[in-house]
Amino acid sequence: MRSFSIVLALLVATARVDAAQAPYRATWWDAASVSAAAGVALLPVVLALPKGPPSCAPCDPASVPGIDQVALHTFSNGAGTASSLLLAGVAGAAGLASLHDLPPAQARGNAAVFMNSLAWTEAATQWIKVTVRRNRPILYTAGAAAASGDRSNQQSFPSGHASIAFAAATSYLVMAHRQHLQHRTRNAIVLYTGAAAVAALRVDAGKHFPTDVAGAALLGSGIAWLVATIHPTAP
Repeated sequence: MRSFSIVLALLVATARVDAAQAPYRATWWDAASVSAAAGVALLPVVLALPKGPPSCAPCDPASVPGIDQVALHTFSNGAGTASSLLLAGVAGAAGLASLHDLPPAQARGNAAVFMNSLAWTEAATQWIKVTVRRNRPILYTAGAAAASGDRSNQQSFPSGHASIAFAAATSYLVMAHRQHLQHRTRNAIVLYTGAAAVAALRVDAGKHFPTDVAGAALLGSGIAWLVATIHPTAP
C-alpha cells in the first residue's frame, strides 16, 4: 500500500536523535474537545443520515475503477471480525505504548493528545461518509436489493476502521519521536503494520474498496499529526 510506504519513509526520516521537546499539557479543554468530537461523530446517527435510498442497487460493476475491482470478489465474514479485533489491538497497544512508564503529568498529556486524535478522526470520518455517500461493494452484487435498506451501505468512503487505526499509530509516532519514548521505532513499525493489516482486512471483508482504506489512512494520519503538533505543551 502506497500510504504505508510513505509512513515507513517518515519513520526513517524521523529516527534521528534530537533534544526531547516539552511534554504535553492536559487541561479541562481536552475533556471538552473530546466530548465535542464525540457529539459531532454521533450526529449522523441521531439524524439518521444519509437520507434516502442508495443511488443504485444493484450498481454497475463496470463503473468501479480498476484498482477497486478486487473488492467486488471477496466477502469474508471472518475478515470483518478479524479487522475489528485487530483495530482494538492496534488502538490499545498505541495507547499503552504512549503512556508506559511515564510520570503522571506526562502520561496525562499524552492521553489527552491520543484521545483528541481518535475522537476528531472519528468525527471527520463519519461526516465524510454521509457527505460522500459512496456505495459499499455489496451494492454492486446480486445481494444489492436486500442490502439497500441499510444506511451504512452508503458509507463506504472512508473506512472508519482504517482511519482510527492509522490515527492511533500516527499519534503514537509523533509523541514517541518528540519525547524519545523507549522502543519507539520498533513500536511504530508494529503499529503501522497492524494498521495496514486492518485496512487490508476491510477490503477482504467486502466492506470497503482499496481507495476507501487508502483515503482513510491519509485522513487518520493527517488529523493525528495535526493534533499532536498543535496541542499545548507544558511551560
